[in-house]
Amino acid sequence: MLDFSLASFVEIASELGARLKALRLAQGLQQTELATRAGVSRYVVQELEGSGKCTLLSWLRIVQALGRESDLQELFALKVNSIAQMELADSARRVRAPRKFSRKGPTAPESTA
Repeated sequence: MLDFSLASFVEIASELGARLKALRLAQGLQQTELATRAGVSRYVVQELEGSGKCTLLSWLRIVQALGRESDLQELFALKVNSIAQMELADSARRVRAPRKFSRKGPTAPESTA
């Protein structure tokens, strides 16, 4: 199995394509059948399996068509190992700045009659 931490982008893409091909074959699917289920062309499946090249949207459609979308759940999940890291991750969340002006627009001065 390829160690992604030591691999190039091209090697990782090629490995992912090969893994999807193995999943397709394990399910007994032809490229055309997978392509139909995923809503992509057979050429997209062929290119992905051969070189690892396709759009992210096509890749996600193929993963879903193979029934492996649950494998994506933890793909980029933030892994926290300590309380300090939890605090740092929590403080890194973006906070919307307060509005400078009201949406209501300027108000008329009150009369003192």
